[in-house]
Amino acid sequence: MDSTNKHNSNGAGSKLIKGATILAVAGIISKLLGAVFRLPLANLIGAEGMSYYGVAYPVYSFFLVLSVAGFPVAISRMVSERTALGDHRNAFRTYKVSFTLMISIGVVSFLLCFFGAGQIATAMGNPGAKASLMAIAPALLLAPIVSSFRGYFQGQQNMLPTGVSQVFEQFVRVGIGLTLSFLFARRSLELASAGATFGASAGLVAALIVLLFIFVGTRKKRRALIETSIDKEESSKSLLKELFGIAIPITIGSTIMPLMMIIDSMIIMRRLQATGWTLAESKTLYGLISGFCDPLIGFPGVFIDAVSMSLLPAVTAAYALHKREEIDRNIQTGIKTMMVVAYPCAIGLIVLARPILYMLYPARIEEAEMAVTNLQILSLSILTLSAMRTFSTTLQAVGKMVLPVVNLFIGALVKIVLSYILVGIPALNINGAAIGSVAAYLVAGILNYRAVKKYAGTSIDIVSTFVRPLIASGIMGVVTILVFKIGVHFVHSNSISTLLAIIVAVGVYFVLIFVTKTMTREEALMLPMGGRLVRVSDMLHLTSVDDGYKPKH
Repeated sequence: MDSTNKHNSNGAGSKLIKGATILAVAGIISKLLGAVFRLPLANLIGAEGMSYYGVAYPVYSFFLVLSVAGFPVAISRMVSERTALGDHRNAFRTYKVSFTLMISIGVVSFLLCFFGAGQIATAMGNPGAKASLMAIAPALLLAPIVSSFRGYFQGQQNMLPTGVSQVFEQFVRVGIGLTLSFLFARRSLELASAGATFGASAGLVAALIVLLFIFVGTRKKRRALIETSIDKEESSKSLLKELFGIAIPITIGSTIMPLMMIIDSMIIMRRLQATGWTLAESKTLYGLISGFCDPLIGFPGVFIDAVSMSLLPAVTAAYALHKREEIDRNIQTGIKTMMVVAYPCAIGLIVLARPILYMLYPARIEEAEMAVTNLQILSLSILTLSAMRTFSTTLQAVGKMVLPVVNLFIGALVKIVLSYILVGIPALNINGAAIGSVAAYLVAGILNYRAVKKYAGTSIDIVSTFVRPLIASGIMGVVTILVFKIGVHFVHSNSISTLLAIIVAVGVYFVLIFVTKTMTREEALMLPMGGRLVRVSDMLHLTSVDDGYKPKH
């Protein structure tokens, strides 16, 4: 690769990483706020109350996927492709055509969820979740509109509006949801859960206001780009046809996992009761996943979503311009970034599962203990889901919309079969569902990777991408548990020892990613504030200063 191409490829990778970082930072803030929300909520209403909450959110996710999952991705892809070609007029027309459609979808989704809440809750085997479903229904009206704005900005590789709106959305969601939950807790667990789920609706109102403000504020820049646009005529009909052609396969694929979760919850509740557990015990066991484990497993999901959303327009733009090296660089950067983050998260949760659960749920120690094994198993899904999502996004970017759907469907079938068999084994019970989740993502991920090699022509460096991060994370895990045990021995505090172990783990992993050559100097420089990161690594003699790098002052 000559110096110019190398520079361009590095620039492409840097833009992808920086876009992902904006979304990741926003996601981390949102997840922290979510923890502020779900931790006191779980301590307040317990596993039974969280079972109502746990029923409402998979159903909400299913309706949300039907209404918005495919279309924002389609908007992002279509806008990215046209922007790369200089067709700014049709890039904006894509957004306008989709906007009316999204409003219509939102209205239908709201009506189905709100007026069908009772029937849905009964079908799920948990009638008490009706109020929670009704409270979250207004979010389905607003989410499509919010997503259309986000898809348009992401297609221009501008991740800031999405990040800012996510943070505001979560602030309002937490404030309103917790307030209502505490107010209603004295009356019933069903109403307390409903108050919590209504926070999602209130949060989307805030997000919409923020996005409208940004959209209006950027109108001059938008008009200037449209004036310089190439002259290409595309009818609304052709844009809608393309929009549906991209969105429908993605929507079908995106509905598979929420639908799988709904079927899974039905299987879990019924299989547990069929093997001797009472209804109350089954609710408690199911609540371990939705109330105790999912918030922790969902935290690394911030990085998964961030990299996926940044990867799609980056690969799409390179593919539209037939830039082979840039396509390869973006894909390699995306999957490696994903693994560098996913491995330590998974290993850290495995070795500190019990201390973390005890620290976060002090009012529910007995239930937290029951959740330890489940959390450790689900931690492996961070790895399998990360790989699956990266390869799935890559296939979407190169126009292979149906393949990820088929592969995910195969993975979903694996999960349903395994959940039915394993949950029915008393010794495994709820842990059988966790094993099924890990297996589902693994199967779909392997199938997606084979398709990426075939259609994108990119082969992944297995040692650099998977083996080295595993070695670094494994060593980090050993050090982490040793620090925790030493901390408990001297300070006799689970929380202090856990936090100390996590802090040490971050420092140790930082050193190890350079020692094991998991991350090179070039890759570190692509990160935001990468120059500072490299200066620190140079001072610690973790990287060489003889490669021409000159730090900025």
